[in-house]
Amino acid sequence: MSLTIGTKAPAFSLPATDGREISLEGLKGRKVVLYFYPKDNTSGCTLEAKDFQALRKDFSTADTEIIGVSPDSLKSHDKFRSKYGLDFALASDETKTMLEAYGVWTQKSMFGHKYMGVERTTVLIDSEGNVAHVWNKVKVQGHAEEVLAAARAL
Repeated sequence: MSLTIGTKAPAFSLPATDGREISLEGLKGRKVVLYFYPKDNTSGCTLEAKDFQALRKDFSTADTEIIGVSPDSLKSHDKFRSKYGLDFALASDETKTMLEAYGVWTQKSMFGHKYMGVERTTVLIDSEGNVAHVWNKVKVQGHAEEVLAAARAL
């Protein structure tokens, strides 16, 4: 499934770091960056998280919440956040229900081996809960800045 700009973002409710439960309904009224990433503590995912963290105050000024989502456990997320000083929420979708709803749980291939995994994707949701922008197959370098510019423009 691919997301369509201007349509309602798929509803979700996930456990997140700091003992939070994050839902689309609970975020209404704020812009939300959902960045989907494959795995805590891998090079690309670490760089992406650090880039979003570096711009955290700018996103906050733009009234935009950052939420990282992966199928990793909350325990893994807590270690990842602590190791890199991340102060935004990481949500855990171990059942892959939300990942599938957003179309980011896909078949991947490496060295001829096919497997299911998260396609690095970012979704910007406006304050009304609508999909405002989608970045598929994200290349990490410069990505957080591009997302911030889009959030500011909303």
